[in-house]
Amino acid sequence: MPGFELIGNEEFGELEDLFQRSKILFRHGFDGIRNGVFKVREFELAFAKHFGFQDALAVTSGTAALKVAMKAANIKPGDEVITQSFTFLATVEAIVETGATPIICEIDESLNMDPIALEKLITQKTKMIVPVHMLGVPARMDQILAIARKHNLLVMEDTAWGCGGKFQGSYLGTLGDIGSFSFDFAKIITTGEGGMILAKDQDLLERAKAYHDHGHENNPKLPRWEDSRSSSGFNYRMTEMQGAVGLAQLKKLGEIVKLQRANLEKIKSVVSQYEGIRFRDVPESGEETADALVFFTKTPKLARAFRSAMLEEGLGTKILPEAISWHFAGTWNHIPELVHQYPNLLEAFPRSLELLDRSVAIPIQVKMQDQVLDKVNSAMIKVFKGN
Repeated sequence: MPGFELIGNEEFGELEDLFQRSKILFRHGFDGIRNGVFKVREFELAFAKHFGFQDALAVTSGTAALKVAMKAANIKPGDEVITQSFTFLATVEAIVETGATPIICEIDESLNMDPIALEKLITQKTKMIVPVHMLGVPARMDQILAIARKHNLLVMEDTAWGCGGKFQGSYLGTLGDIGSFSFDFAKIITTGEGGMILAKDQDLLERAKAYHDHGHENNPKLPRWEDSRSSSGFNYRMTEMQGAVGLAQLKKLGEIVKLQRANLEKIKSVVSQYEGIRFRDVPESGEETADALVFFTKTPKLARAFRSAMLEEGLGTKILPEAISWHFAGTWNHIPELVHQYPNLLEAFPRSLELLDRSVAIPIQVKMQDQVLDKVNSAMIKVFKGN
């Protein structure tokens, strides 16, 4: 639970600067009275530079980033978009919102997209692959990209949990054609709500900019109320307050990931003492953000018992096992388009369900207290000693 843990004077300073020098909270226009203060634009450019890009687009949420990017990529009815069974439901919701058909790929023991299963799902209708770096562990991007290039498909990385992680030396979110990011309250860096899009195709990014702002092209030669437009769109604009907080948080990204990794290793050293535990796979050359330490138990019953033991210690788990219904496609029977594609939804992804049912995720804190290790050890003793 990182970014918000380090909110401090830096964020307050950016907000104070905004209110003292500008007071304009809308990201566009009002040039004559905002004294040159454009916090969202500063955040976009700083984020782009950090990840080796020239430009980026800030939006209202990670969900918005997914949808806006798909619309800019011209994903439409009749197309198929492949994503994985273990993800937050927003990934599938965004596909459905474009009118495309969501195709769900099984996960492997990394709890990310299984490349072997992926290739079997590709048809003539497939237009995009959306791997998700769930809980900060990199997807097997080398294999996924090779498959995508073979079939001439776009790849958008859902990097909601992966901001600051790397694969083969490159930042997650920069390997595919598009990277989408989330800055909600529980993400690596946070603006409360918010998201970002990176794209290797500048024309695609320009289409995304227009779509996220009711089609505005924000022509610098025209007043906003006379602005040109070439497409329709919606309002997914980030506010200047969010941009101000994002600027300060971005400067802390490296330190957040460094501290999370160190704390994950401390907890891992406790958990690894017990038999019957196997840790989630992290791909070779993958550098996780260490959002959570995930391990497999022998049975679903043990996973739930550990969740209860952690609660007794005043701690908790993260998503696994308690929030499966929000993060496993097999339970989303409230999405008609998914049920139409998979009538026996709960039984449609057996490998994924078998892995997730036995999984436990311990959230990693940046400001972890030493007693957390003792409490985790106590919970492990209650459940796994002798099992």
